Parts: sequence; structure tokens; C-alpha cells
Amino acid sequence: MLSLEEIKEINEGTMMEALGIEYLELREGFVYARMFVKKELSQPYGMLHGGASMAMAESIGGVGSAYYLGIKDYIIRGMQFSANHVKAAKVGTYVYATATIIHKGRQTHVWNIDIKNEDDELVSSCRLTNFILKVEK
Repeated sequence: MLSLEEIKEINEGTMMEALGIEYLELREGFVYARMFVKKELSQPYGMLHGGASMAMAESIGGVGSAYYLGIKDYIIRGMQFSANHVKAAKVGTYVYATATIIHKGRQTHVWNIDIKNEDDELVSSCRLTNFILKVEK
């Protein structure tokens, strides 16, 4: 299983690093992370862009599957994603995402990811289905 330090190293030079996602807790079936809402992640009204929320959610759901399966033995592909954005998060604040696995099959994982603001209010609620491919050796 991957450590938080290994996840950080794997994400160097990727979108996850550009977003500034910080992994705070990682265990089987659960990922907790935060992201600072910087101007580059906002829409013109100074609020977190929905696409940045979606990228965060898909990223941590993928990390959750990779943590469980092992990144060297499996390839994780986002297969389906949906999101409901219900509240804004302002530039200059943090958002916190909690990913919980709700289906752990041989070929698919389904994750529920909720993103909340610093006041613990729901910003986005997301659902991610990952397709699991075994690495051919």
C-alpha cells in the first residue's frame, strides 16, 4: 500500500500538484485531502471553478483505488463522473474532500466524494466510477 509521501512523489509534475492537493489521511476505502482555492482555480467571480472541484474529486478517488490495489499492479481509469455543486468556495480559503468507497468490485470501484468549505458546508457532492485494469507483466 502507498504512503502519503509516495503519493506526493507520484503526483509531482502532474495536475494534482498544479491543483495543490494535499493528502491528509489515506486508508483502505477512505481518502481525506485539502486544496487551497487560489486565483488560478477560480472562475471570474472569485469562486472555486466547478472544474477544479471535479478534478480534485476525481484525483482523490483515483488515489483511493491506487492505494487499495497497488499502483504498480493496476492501472486506474476514471470511467464515469458526476457532480453537483451546491455552494461556492471563495478564493483564499481551503476546501476539504472526503472520498469513501461505496463499491469495491474486481473491475470497478465506485467512490462518493464530498467537498466542503472551511465552515464544514457542502460545496460539491461527486460520484466517481473507476475502471480497474491489471498491468500485464
